[in-house]
Amino acid sequence: MDRYKGELLSANTRRFLAQPKRMLIGGEWLDAAGGGTLDVVDPASTQVFARVPAGEAADIDRAVAAARKAFEQGEWPKMRPVDRERLLLRLADLVEANAQELAEIEALDNGKPVTMARAVDLALMVDFLRYMAGWATKIEGATMDVSVPLVRDREFFGFTRREPVGVVGAIIPWNFPLLMAAWKAGPALASGCTMVLKPAEETPLSALRFAELVLEAGYPAGVFNVVTGHGHTAGAALASHTGIEKVAFTGSTEIGKLVGKAALDNMTRVSLELGGKSPVIVLDDADPAVAAAGAAQAIFFNQGQVCCAGSRLYVHKSRFERVVEGLSEIAAGMKLGAGIDPATQIGPLVSAAQQQRVLGYIRSGFDQGARALAGGTAGEGEGYFVKPTVLVNTRDDMKVVREEIFGPVVVAMPYDDLDEVARRANDTPYGLGASIWSNDLSRVHRLVPKIKAGTVWVNCHNILDASMPFGGYKQSGIGREMGRAVLDLYTESKSVIMAL
Repeated sequence: MDRYKGELLSANTRRFLAQPKRMLIGGEWLDAAGGGTLDVVDPASTQVFARVPAGEAADIDRAVAAARKAFEQGEWPKMRPVDRERLLLRLADLVEANAQELAEIEALDNGKPVTMARAVDLALMVDFLRYMAGWATKIEGATMDVSVPLVRDREFFGFTRREPVGVVGAIIPWNFPLLMAAWKAGPALASGCTMVLKPAEETPLSALRFAELVLEAGYPAGVFNVVTGHGHTAGAALASHTGIEKVAFTGSTEIGKLVGKAALDNMTRVSLELGGKSPVIVLDDADPAVAAAGAAQAIFFNQGQVCCAGSRLYVHKSRFERVVEGLSEIAAGMKLGAGIDPATQIGPLVSAAQQQRVLGYIRSGFDQGARALAGGTAGEGEGYFVKPTVLVNTRDDMKVVREEIFGPVVVAMPYDDLDEVARRANDTPYGLGASIWSNDLSRVHRLVPKIKAGTVWVNCHNILDASMPFGGYKQSGIGREMGRAVLDLYTESKSVIMAL
């Protein structure tokens, strides 16, 4: 633990790390019912630096019961929309006031650069909580001038109500632990739901610190609960629980399908934000230097551990060599290091398993004839590092082109015309994001409708805003996060017809 007491960590972070870690259930901090714990590993050093409870089905039962009680009894169901708005605003203020500590916890737990966690993860989290707070007072139904043609001799009045769906089970991934927690908690709490949050076993710490802030903000006991544990135990128990009305999942397509099947068995409402293999399309009028920098940001941001990472780079053949050369120079010059080091540009991957998975994809690319212009290997020394990698000589049928790698690896391929690149960009089971790089707005507008993706960026990538819906086509998911659209996932519409 000594290395975590140095100048790189604030006093608040050191205090949090030193205290015992327990789950929040019904307003109480509890150990797992079975007494088990999980090791928390720093991916930059491979050292265990904390332990959290290994919650299982019994703990999920306790948390769901607490959330059910809070939803149906006490002050939460009586709370007015403006009071829910004020609670969320207070929570956003607390997150903002503790942003440096939260960023440091995220950097230790996940490996991402602390500067990025502070400037991106925490900034987006605060903005989203404040945005969702505003919706608490704007959830509304509608009135209808109904006809009721079968009963002509009576008058009727019709209206709809939007009501909270109930108890929400939220299962979040390890790549953006805090931000994904906010993406679930914001609309759930704004709409009047209660929830049980199950963070990824690799990155449980920031969810527990966030839970402390939820209590400090003044939320009633049981409204927000956190159960740490393995996905195949606690996560599976939550997804299949008969006591929840909705499950919200962000993660891989493979696991998302299992969550969806478990939810279907109980007819539980479900939203799934899943994987991607997003294309970056560079047209023949684009500035090669600008396109190279954009492609680098699209794939190397968060070590490539991004569902909408720009992992397939399609460059018009007239620009291909210059763009790929510029991208390779950027990749080769990026500084690898521990996330808590402010100078780090590329942190470690989250775990040994993830590092080996990414390196396995790179090896498969080499076996099928790909060539690395940059990277292609693990980083030197301890830690789960993979060097930023640019692969060329790749084909559309290769494993590295077709499957989600979830690491700092991009495959670069030339193309001839817009119809060809649209077809190739869509030749994937995924459809989460895409970006187009060009100043020819006429061609951009013609290309955008052809791309089957939930978000299309133009001359940027990975740009998010709380007001813009985010989600995918095809196997990239069901439903939309953020924006007005997310409220549909956390509310039910009730029709009322009244005979006058």
